[in-house]
Amino acid sequence: MEIKIIEDKKDRITFELHGEGHTLCNALKNELITDKNVEFATYNIAHPLIGIPEMIVKTKSGSPRDALKSAVDRLKKRNKDFVGAFDKLK
Repeated sequence: MEIKIIEDKKDRITFELHGEGHTLCNALKNELITDKNVEFATYNIAHPLIGIPEMIVKTKSGSPRDALKSAVDRLKKRNKDFVGAFDKLK
């Protein structure tokens, strides 16, 4: 995965996620919008086969970078919890 920053402002960040698709972008977007400090989070893939996802995060307060880090941490915990629950099924 490669991240290319397009715009980086105090309350808004726009970046490309090279090598990723809807799976990661949708999970990240959904986690971001649960944050009370995030005004909006969205992404777009211009072409379904060759497009590079572009994500935009705007915050009401706080840094969009901090919001992204927190969202990723929550996703990691959720994935760990899922793996633990799945392992119990064996």
